[in-house]
Amino acid sequence: MPPEIEQWLRDRGSLTARLKSASHGDFRVNLLRQGWARPLDSERRLLGMRRGGIAILREVELICGGVPWVFARTLIPAPSLKGPARRLALLGTRPLGEVLFADPGMRRGITQMARLNARHALFASATAHLQPVAEIWGRRTLFHLAGKPLLVNELFLPNIPASPT
Repeated sequence: MPPEIEQWLRDRGSLTARLKSASHGDFRVNLLRQGWARPLDSERRLLGMRRGGIAILREVELICGGVPWVFARTLIPAPSLKGPARRLALLGTRPLGEVLFADPGMRRGITQMARLNARHALFASATAHLQPVAEIWGRRTLFHLAGKPLLVNELFLPNIPASPT
């Protein structure tokens, strides 16, 4: 993986907090879409969902200095939207990271990293508003809130600066 993106990929803290710091507070969330959808097979398996199950799908761009640095795709299975996790379906343009990392009951699970190109299902969604690129790097992390799973995909876009140490 490219050294300039490695620290972004490996960081275990709040990406929202790091982006706010790196952009000197010039940060916002651009909600691209949210609604019920079927996860990709790999997402469904990681979430422990049955084939045909549905989840709330939320896709956003994390904008720093007016430029998209990250494309994020969150999946919250329908059974996970009970109790305290119900509020996750109502985030709008509020950063998910602020909610997750403020909850003392949040547990971070497995993180997977990958290089994505045009053959990957998420590549087109992540790069739709960009100049053509050959590849991007990303990670997906399984979180548990109130014991219920949700999956967060974070794809780092070409304009993100090298991660500050």
